[in-house]
Amino acid sequence: MPVIEGVSLYNENINPYDGDLFHETPLALVFFSHLTSTFSDFYVSLVFIVCDLITAFVLYYTSKIYTENLLKQQTKTKHVYNKEFNKLLIPDDFSVINPFYVCSVYMLNPYTVFSCIARTTTVFNNLFLALCLYSMVKRHRLLGCLSLVLASLPTFYTFGLLAPLMISCAPIDSKKKTGSFIITFLTCGTISCSLLYLCYTIMNEWTFLDSVYGFILNVRDLKPNIGLFWYFFTEMFEHFRALFVCAFQLNASVLYVIPLSIRLRRDPLLLATSLLTLTAVFKSYPSIGDVGFYLSLLPIHRHLFYFMQQAFIVSCFFVGCTVFAPTVWHLWIYSRSANANFYFGVTLAFATTQIFLITDLLFAYIKREFALKHGMKRMINGKEARLMLD
Repeated sequence: MPVIEGVSLYNENINPYDGDLFHETPLALVFFSHLTSTFSDFYVSLVFIVCDLITAFVLYYTSKIYTENLLKQQTKTKHVYNKEFNKLLIPDDFSVINPFYVCSVYMLNPYTVFSCIARTTTVFNNLFLALCLYSMVKRHRLLGCLSLVLASLPTFYTFGLLAPLMISCAPIDSKKKTGSFIITFLTCGTISCSLLYLCYTIMNEWTFLDSVYGFILNVRDLKPNIGLFWYFFTEMFEHFRALFVCAFQLNASVLYVIPLSIRLRRDPLLLATSLLTLTAVFKSYPSIGDVGFYLSLLPIHRHLFYFMQQAFIVSCFFVGCTVFAPTVWHLWIYSRSANANFYFGVTLAFATTQIFLITDLLFAYIKREFALKHGMKRMINGKEARLMLD
């Protein structure tokens, strides 16, 4: 609704950024203005459906190329594996089956389906993110930079994907990596500055910066959502607000980029999946479309499922939170037989579930890496030991 109202104000020659209603970029404003004025409501809905289909198509080929690359790498590094590694090998049919799983999970996921039905701008953001991931596995620097900037323009959180993009586009030769990193960074910076200046030429002023990025940074809207910001800052004393806003925003944006990039430098797509998951959990205004997108990436890493230990618990909590969230919302807002604590309890459980999921996935990656080199069985004092996360 805010996008529709912003477009209506723009069509009436009223600046939609004067108030606190519209928080999309001027590029999105012009795009949706032309979209709604050119096509009927049916065809506008069709545009969102087509975008979702293209996203699923791009994710299909991303998974296919990534799995084929894993199989090639596995063939080259077999000689360093432990003699017990046969159980851990990636089957050849993964390059055929995994893409179908990824495509199916994205298209049949209720989170992405609901986003498409609601015609949220997350649909277009997911398309740009899918193109960025495709560029990573294909090592296309220009397409990756352009799609990343377009995905990060309405919200700066996804700009952390610059790290896996730089790693994936860098050559194997370590002497040329620094130059490649700099080129990728400058390309993204140039495209970002160009698009921001284009936004300025559309509005002839820079007020949109505060409405788009200041709105996200300062967390001015405390309407309940599936995130963690709204409840905390509703209860927070005003004179502590600046400190905790900085702490929360650092946690949501750059805190995990460097350590994860160092540890997952050999697998940029897993790094990108991890950063997208953490962003969907900790960003100031998350949506179910963000959750649905990274969930569709999990089948790409199906070779790690063997080592995951929390899959059943996480699945049950996902189902429970998905059912209870709208139920508690109805009890709170409409029936008035509950309060904010009930709904926040569900969102807190939902965030914890997602953290358990990504932690389990990353630990599975480490356990598989360890088992390939040292074998499956570990003995301590003559007894078989298990590698567990405490």
